[in-house]
Amino acid sequence: MRWTAKLERLLLAFGGLLLFVYALALIHGFVLSRVAVETFKSQQLLAQELQRGAESPAKAPDFALWSAKRIQGYQESLTSQFQPAMALLRIPKIHLEVPVLEGTDDLTLNRAVGHIGGTAEPGEAGNIGIAGHRDGFFRVLKDVTTGDTVELVTQKKTVTYLIDQITIVDPSDVSVLAPRTRPSVTLVTCYPFYFVGSAPQRYIVQASLVSQDTKSQNTSDDAKF
Repeated sequence: MRWTAKLERLLLAFGGLLLFVYALALIHGFVLSRVAVETFKSQQLLAQELQRGAESPAKAPDFALWSAKRIQGYQESLTSQFQPAMALLRIPKIHLEVPVLEGTDDLTLNRAVGHIGGTAEPGEAGNIGIAGHRDGFFRVLKDVTTGDTVELVTQKKTVTYLIDQITIVDPSDVSVLAPRTRPSVTLVTCYPFYFVGSAPQRYIVQASLVSQDTKSQNTSDDAKF
């Protein structure tokens, strides 16, 4: 019948419109997902003499080791907005570069890694706690060893740490976040990495301060992260 053909064409057009809107949302979210890193890097360059030109855009996450659930969580997080990154976490050996956002809720850890409240903040002395999902950004921690370097890049400086301890603890053991004898960064994720369900333990990577590279600034010393 003629009315069914019209209805079919209308439904197809509506479906196409929905797909178009969904595609636009994904593209918009993809751009927003770069804001934490790109804005952060832009702010860094404003604090330098701009002699080396613009930095390259942030790379998209490597999903090779991620679980399907975490990939979906990351993609869904692209439509959300977050506060500017506190720092960039880099571990050269495992090719990890990820923004550090404030908080450890599931949405934050789907998008990036999160600063653990109550611990020192990036750029400060003390023990800086950073959490990440074992089936997302922090799954690559399974491949680090003692002696590997960890970098925290803030607007004012790059701080380099050396991994000196890797342990597995119970979730209730928060002593790993206590101040250590030297300024440190402590990376926390669930363990085992490929455990099905809620992982029963925590994988702890701790690194101690090696050096700080303070950046020259053209901006006010009152600039905040």
